[in-house]
Amino acid sequence: MIRKIVAIGPESTGKSSLCKALAAHYNTLYVKEYAREYLLTHGTQYTYDNLLDIAKGQIQLEENAFEAVKNLTLNTQFPKPLNLFLDTDLYVIKVWCEFVFNQCHLWILNSIASRKYNLYLLCNTDMPWVKDELREYPDLATRNKLYHYYKDLLINQQVPWVEISGDYEERLQKAIVAVERL
Repeated sequence: MIRKIVAIGPESTGKSSLCKALAAHYNTLYVKEYAREYLLTHGTQYTYDNLLDIAKGQIQLEENAFEAVKNLTLNTQFPKPLNLFLDTDLYVIKVWCEFVFNQCHLWILNSIASRKYNLYLLCNTDMPWVKDELREYPDLATRNKLYHYYKDLLINQQVPWVEISGDYEERLQKAIVAVERL
């Protein structure tokens, strides 16, 4: 069995660091955020249709990583289920579509409905903002608004989720506890 655990939340809330640390802790793989690669390659001025391309790229990365972890299970005996950590999913792209363009592609919505995950880790905005060339919303008010969009999405779906807050070590420990509860 392979469990898919997704870190979601606003920009600069430690999702990537958390996924890397969890993958190292569990000796498994994690899926990077495709949007970063896409925007670094194509530029930071994105359109509504670019978000659909990003969504499809994210799913492809996820599928590739899932197959790689699945191959590990075929070649080894594991006493516990394996974990695959995802540094985003289509909920994040849905939020961006709606927040920036006030609409969302039907393909994204249908894909959200059909994909299965085991746990969401909702990263809070209590970490300091770290500027980089791709981040758009440094002000805490906007970050908190986006955080509540993600929280509302999670409240209204059936996959278990936990809020992740604190410094990097506290976040990691909270996430490990949540994964172990699965």
